[in-house]
Amino acid sequence: MEIIGYIASLIIGVSLGLIGGGGSILTVPVLVYLFHIDPVLATAYSLFIVGATSLVGVFPKYRDGMVNMKTAIIFGIPSIISVYATRKWVVPAIPEEIFTIGSFTFTKPLVIMLLFALLMAAASISMIRDKKTVMDKDVVLEQQFNYPLIMLEGMLVGALTGLVGAGGGFLIIPALVILSKLPMKQAVGTSLLIIAMKSLFGFLGDMSHTVMDWKLLLSVTALAIIGLFIGNSFNRKINPNSLKKGFGWFVLVMGIYIIIKELFFK
Repeated sequence: MEIIGYIASLIIGVSLGLIGGGGSILTVPVLVYLFHIDPVLATAYSLFIVGATSLVGVFPKYRDGMVNMKTAIIFGIPSIISVYATRKWVVPAIPEEIFTIGSFTFTKPLVIMLLFALLMAAASISMIRDKKTVMDKDVVLEQQFNYPLIMLEGMLVGALTGLVGAGGGFLIIPALVILSKLPMKQAVGTSLLIIAMKSLFGFLGDMSHTVMDWKLLLSVTALAIIGLFIGNSFNRKINPNSLKKGFGWFVLVMGIYIIIKELFFK
């Protein structure tokens, strides 16, 4: 299973390189089901893997002028504060047994996996649907900042990232387009930087109270980064929209599988 896990780690990077936002949603399931890592620890590992891979991926975007630094800072600061606080204080404070219905106990790992599965379903819908919305805009508008909503969105995305260890690109990109009036391509590049910053800062929140398997963590991260370059090299040869829709259906099936497995086949 570990060999399959390492192959899947490569695929995580390839999916990130090919379709951008949404690819990192596979990281936690790979760590939990293929490497048999506890879900709570897997969310911490995922933050490092997603953060490091996104940081590498942001450099070509920055070089091409597709990263808006001002927006990244304004949106990123509340996200960073929120994700760090969630990982350092909120997640450790969650009890191992949260509540019981009849003879069924909802434990901390179970609730995190169910929350993650719901996030996968939400991400899959955003990838599957036909995007004939404001998100398709690529025109440059006069940039405006809805500061209260940006701060609220940043804090909510940071808390969600802290709980489940996913980058949340499918939430960040539309927020940047709608709340900051960024063109779509620039929103994608800027979201990568925001994901990298908040994921890596969130991981720091785990460092003081979590023992890390650095050999595994760095191996998976290295393979994901190699996969990112492979995905980027094929990006111009494959239609990313049709690929994203197919990947969205796969993520939806995975989300349903996780819910069924965690509830009925534990």
